[in-house]
Amino acid sequence: MNYKKIILKPKKEESLLRFHPWIFSGAVQRKDDNLTEGEVVAVYTNSNEFIAVGHYQIGSIEVRILSFEEEEIDSRFWQKRLSAALELRKSIGLISPTNNSYRLIHGEGDSLPGLIVDVYAGTAVIQSHSVGMHESRMAICDAMREVMGDSLQNIYYKSETTLPFKADLGAENGYLFGGTNVEEVAEENGLKFYPDWVKGQKTGFFVDQRDNRSLLEKYATGRSVLNMFCYTGGFSFYALRGDAKLVHSVDSSSKAIMLTDKNVELNFPGDKRHEAFAEDAFKYLANINKGDYDLIILDPPAFAKHRGAIRNALQGYKRLNAVAFDKVAKGGIVFTFSCSQVISKDAFRLAVFSAAAQSGRSVRILHQLTQPADHPINIYHPEGEYLKGLVLYVE
Repeated sequence: MNYKKIILKPKKEESLLRFHPWIFSGAVQRKDDNLTEGEVVAVYTNSNEFIAVGHYQIGSIEVRILSFEEEEIDSRFWQKRLSAALELRKSIGLISPTNNSYRLIHGEGDSLPGLIVDVYAGTAVIQSHSVGMHESRMAICDAMREVMGDSLQNIYYKSETTLPFKADLGAENGYLFGGTNVEEVAEENGLKFYPDWVKGQKTGFFVDQRDNRSLLEKYATGRSVLNMFCYTGGFSFYALRGDAKLVHSVDSSSKAIMLTDKNVELNFPGDKRHEAFAEDAFKYLANINKGDYDLIILDPPAFAKHRGAIRNALQGYKRLNAVAFDKVAKGGIVFTFSCSQVISKDAFRLAVFSAAAQSGRSVRILHQLTQPADHPINIYHPEGEYLKGLVLYVE
């Protein structure tokens, strides 16, 4: 192993001894000259003892750890990590004839910081959040083909908006392997949908809400359901299968609404219970009558993407939930979420509590929700717990 070195300050290896996968710039004593962002480096303690190997990057997080073993980051390494991730998904029964959409790699949760891979039927979508993963994209692609075999027909790379913009990599989205105009019909718990990895948000569908959509299905029976920030309608078609009385889907994006209608039609052709609206969420909520809906889903995009936005984000969650509490019918249910990683579970719950207090209604917590098992949280990296949710009963 012949990588350039990074030497830590005295006692700054303590978090690494607890297997935390980040090294902050303030912990670095010195480093070899001519380091290039994204290259693999070896990390040593101040007493020159090897401790880890990882991707070097410019910024507050200086190294993202790939391994705490003294090993080469080569094709064997990538195959080993991908095989372990795939085996986890298989061992929990996630991949089945009725479920072929799942997250294969969840960054630190799968010991590959900076890498996301979602699978939709025969297509995998890769997102790099670090220069190191971007530079390794073809090695990752080759390893995926080796590990997944004939089950994988296409690999799409979608990292234009996720890579550090200061790196100025000129990254372009596109296929690393397979077709050029692919339209997959993926399946989740027996329901079908069209993931839009080319023009859609994230990797094309929010697979992280799978378990929470299943829970919603059980609560939807006989209810009038409002799915706010519906994106491509995931909660909506689960509510329809759950025998909801009516389902209204709302999103500010007309393209998202078109895909919602397409996904609903795929599962429930001609079903008159569903209607979709391309409108601003806050305006739509403000204009509905109290009691129009007895089940409201609030699944907004991340209100805070960095710590400087936390205060405004919490105010946004409070305002959104306060309107929902005011409008939902007596005995109604509210599913409310935050996908902002920098918003803690306690902070989100406090914002929702404040909204409930403002509404003056009696509100009880029925469930506390999180991300599914294919979005594992590395026990040494609690920051990986990003999805928070509550199911609330409103009297």
